[in-house]
Amino acid sequence: MNQLEQLKQHTTIVADTGDFQSMKAFAPRDATTNPSLILKAVQKDEYKPMLEKAVRDNAGKSIDEIIDRLLVAFGVEILKIIPGRVSTETDARLSFDTEATIEKGRTLIKLYEDADIARERVLIKIASTWEGIRAAEVLEKEGIRCNMTLLFALPQAIACAEAGAQLISPFVGRIYDWYKKATGQEYAGADDPGVQSVKRIYNYYRKFGYKTEVMGASFRNTSQLTELAGCDLLTISPELLQKLADNDAPVTRKLSAESAQAADLQKLTLDEKTFRFMLNEDAMGTEKLAEGIRLFCADAVKLEKMVAALR
Repeated sequence: MNQLEQLKQHTTIVADTGDFQSMKAFAPRDATTNPSLILKAVQKDEYKPMLEKAVRDNAGKSIDEIIDRLLVAFGVEILKIIPGRVSTETDARLSFDTEATIEKGRTLIKLYEDADIARERVLIKIASTWEGIRAAEVLEKEGIRCNMTLLFALPQAIACAEAGAQLISPFVGRIYDWYKKATGQEYAGADDPGVQSVKRIYNYYRKFGYKTEVMGASFRNTSQLTELAGCDLLTISPELLQKLADNDAPVTRKLSAESAQAADLQKLTLDEKTFRFMLNEDAMGTEKLAEGIRLFCADAVKLEKMVAALR
């Protein structure tokens, strides 16, 4: 078996793309999207008609409403290809607005249900700020499942689990990027700080009985992926999926609920003040969260401009 086939024996594979052909080629169970991926997709000739249709069919609606319908249109098409769930992201500009995030989550789920998609097949992606986590807590109680994104630090992961979030997406590659830049060192295998972060979170969840799923995200190389074999899910770009498919080196399970019991971890309970202080003490987590929100906001603005130009 190639590495992709071996990895699928230990971990659920998720496609990190808005490209339908890639999903058909690699047969993932789930798929994730974000504003950057949708922006990239609609600039391709094969997906421009989806953007044009969303604008045409929703003439008279606001740009915000048109984009919501475009995101859901992509999600609906993706769900025709994959057997599992699709993640659709809320606007990053709402990252510090709990009530607006709740309303956006409800709006997106209603659009999916209007398209005859059961809410169980949709994850609403929300930034793992304190405000975003509080929004997820409300949405989860309403049966709207959430994927907590832009997650870089253990206090974010703990708060998400305590809020009952369905799934978290710790960003392996962006953690690696920060440490590589800060230290001038290359990291590989088990020494990779991004890999170590996800292992710590996974072990914490399993040791203390949290049900929240861990989905490693934002990978830079296949070594990061094989080091996390056994993680609940891994969301992988088409480029890295291809590299795994082209390699038949052995893949062994690195994470398990059994091994997590031996992890040297202390259980923490976080109120808002403790959460904010712990995150502030983590320079990498603080900087990458702020940077990630800015980048997603910038791509959301670019997408709005594309919609406005077609109206």
